[in-house]
Order: sequence, then C-alpha cells, then structure tokens
Amino acid sequence: MKRFFKYIALIFVVVSLYSSNVFALNRDLLMDSFLSVVMIRGYNEAGGLAYGSGVVVGDNQVVTNCHVIRKTKQPWVSQGEETYSVTAVKADRWHDLCLMTTFGMPHKPVILGKSTDLKKGQEVIAIGHSNGVPAPLTSAGVVKSTYDLDQGKVILSSAQFRMGASGSGLFDTEGRLIGINTFKTSGRNSFYYALPVEWLNSLKNKPAETNFPISGRALWEEEEDKKPIFLQVAIPTIKEDWKKLLDVANEWTSKEKNNAEAWFELGFAYEHLNNLIEAEKAYRQSIKLDSQNTDALLRLGFIAKTKDDKKEIKNIQEQISLINPELLEDYNQLVGCSKTCE
Repeated sequence: MKRFFKYIALIFVVVSLYSSNVFALNRDLLMDSFLSVVMIRGYNEAGGLAYGSGVVVGDNQVVTNCHVIRKTKQPWVSQGEETYSVTAVKADRWHDLCLMTTFGMPHKPVILGKSTDLKKGQEVIAIGHSNGVPAPLTSAGVVKSTYDLDQGKVILSSAQFRMGASGSGLFDTEGRLIGINTFKTSGRNSFYYALPVEWLNSLKNKPAETNFPISGRALWEEEEDKKPIFLQVAIPTIKEDWKKLLDVANEWTSKEKNNAEAWFELGFAYEHLNNLIEAEKAYRQSIKLDSQNTDALLRLGFIAKTKDDKKEIKNIQEQISLINPELLEDYNQLVGCSKTCE
C-alpha cells in the first residue's frame, strides 16, 4: 500500500505541474479525489479478469457503471494491494449506475458537486484506471456541452478516458465529483460522456441485490432512434453525415424549442451543407437562448468572415473576450485576425 501512495503522489505532482498554467487546481482536495477512485475487478465466465473503476461516495459505498459488473459473478473493490468484498448492489440499469456495498473499506467519501451548476468551457478533470493501470490516471479538459435528463445534466467533456475507466470520476477543480465517466464514441475525434452525480439520489433508494452478474441495457446502448436525442447527433457528426445530422437536429429543435445546443447542432448541419443563411439563423437562435455559447459565436465569426463583414467579426471578438478570453487565439486564427480585428 505504501508503494501505491508513493505512486499516486508522483502522478498527482506531475498532473499539477502539467495543469498549473491552465487550471486553478485545489491540490489538497484533488488529492482526496485521487484517493476516492478505486478499481472494480472480477473474473468472467472464461476465467479472464474483468476490470473497471469506481468512486467512494459513502462509508463502504462505491458507485460504478452497471456495465462494469455485467460479466462477473463475484466483483470486488481494490486499491493498491488492498481488496474489499462486494456484499450487495443497488442498480439503476438504464442510467448505468450501480451503488455497491463493501465491507471494512476505510476510504474517505468524495465531496459531491452538481452537474447542474456546470458552464460550457469550465475546467474538469477525469480520474480513473484507464487501461487497468494500478493507480488512477488523470486527464484535464473542459465542459463542451451539458444535456438535461432526469433531474441532472449528462456531461460531454474533452477530458479523455479509456477502457478500464468506466465508472471513474469526473471532478471540478475543487475536487468535487460532478459526474461518472461512462462511455465514449469511437474514432480519433471521440466524444466523452459522464453521467450526472445527481442520479445518485434516486439510486440510493433502489432495492439491494445480491445476485451477480448485473444484466440490463443502458441508455447509451439503445438503438440509435431510441437513445435520448442529444446522443443521436454523435454518430452523424463523426461520420460527417450532415443530412442525417440535419434530420436529427430538426427533430431536436422541434421537440425542445428552447434548447440552445439543439439549435447549435442545426446550424452546424446547415453550415456543412453549405447553407450559410440557415446556419446563421440557427446559430443566432442558439445565442439568443444561451448568450454564453461560445461555440455558436465562433461559427458566426466564420460566417462573418465569408461575407467579409469586418464589423461583425470585431463585435463577436469583443463578446468572446468577455466570456472566455482564452478562446481569442482560436477565434483570431479562424477569422484571420492577428490580435485585434479592425
């Protein structure tokens, strides 16, 4: 165990140095977050070792994804050389969250945050056992979007995680747990999704089960047309199937007229279909609903460039500088400005 804590401390120092010029980290609280992340292990029917991640959220309570424990009849929790038996589980299969009860585990529970308080562009940190490494690995990123679902917000971020990190934690820079890293799309430009921490509230009221493995399909595993509509935009975007994206976005804006993300996706589809007039309308509607939507502002800047509208280019630059000055370099490069657009 001493070796484990030396290893985790070293990783924490490296991550802190890497992130010091980008994020304002609360190092003490983030160290507690590191120590709240555990491995979930178990042997599958073929005798192979299945593994994933989990987060300590209460005394002898670990939350993970249900799909992590679907292939093992006897899962256990481990950290370093220490292991703890799983005695029962409360399962919310469709939301893909399972709350496991252990015995004799001394670890301190993590501090819970709120997915509903997140802002686009906010810094987040994923901590989990990607690739089954013995101590958690860390990936820094930002919130790209959040999507309302069942009293929480599903989080799309740029904080990467890999196989073995399902069930791990997504934290804010104060070390508060805001989501459970659950699934990603395949390909070079992957989408990384975390489930909202608020879903723990209803999960705790589920009946305790003692039979393993856990079965049941999760929301992200449904057929495309049965998934929540905000998930249906990912595959067309990755495949650059802009007509399909247009169909999905039209349906989304029809169902949720006040959803800024839906209007952004509609604009994105129109832009890639070379219909800049409709794209601009959709982007402006997105900003009308969410004045902080820098993604829509960036795309409007690009459209302004195609029209050689220098006044609009400068106006958008000023708006972005007020919302997130760190995006100015990207914006200036997009529209061809040096530092200040004239």
